[in-house]
Amino acid sequence: MKEITLSVPDMSCEHCVNAINKALTGLDGVKDINVSLSTKTVSFGYQPEQVSMEKIETALDDAGYTVAGVQ
Repeated sequence: MKEITLSVPDMSCEHCVNAINKALTGLDGVKDINVSLSTKTVSFGYQPEQVSMEKIETALDDAGYTVAGVQ
């Protein structure tokens, strides 16, 4: 399992946190999601053999949140 933290500057409220959680929870291979509104980051573990970073970023983009970078 790889651990990663993504910068998601578009989040601004609890609705954003819930939408991001829902988008990532629906992906196989993504675990231990921690969305921080104060730092505008999303930390999680993922299994690269089950889900690609491209698929993770697409899920976030489909939910309306652009990944600005990896921290």
